Amino acid sequence: MDTDNFQTPDEATRINNYAEFWDFYVAEHNEPVTRYLHFVGTTLSLVLLVWIIRGGQWLYLPLCLIVGYAFAWFAHFFVEHNKPATFKYPFWSFISDYKMIFYMLIGKMNAEVERVKTQN
Repeated sequence: MDTDNFQTPDEATRINNYAEFWDFYVAEHNEPVTRYLHFVGTTLSLVLLVWIIRGGQWLYLPLCLIVGYAFAWFAHFFVEHNKPATFKYPFWSFISDYKMIFYMLIGKMNAEVERVKTQN
């Protein structure tokens, strides 16, 4: 998908509602590799979180964020060549990661990408 016509939050006026943000988020995750890297990073961070909680190793808790974001940011910088939405919209971005993964699991994410493509 060509996201050149889709303004990033830095270039456009601030996004004020989640529906607009979701469409932006989907456009920024156009490449399947990007979505799969998000899936891997988020899944590994959740597994790590369970391990940390079960073992009471609270010192390692920041590793959950590092692992999750490392995969996602790699995808944005080297696959999509865009800036992660986390920098400007951390809460909506965090929520959208899980929404995207849920949509991937139920087979709906590709349809969301196509829907956003046709809108822009």
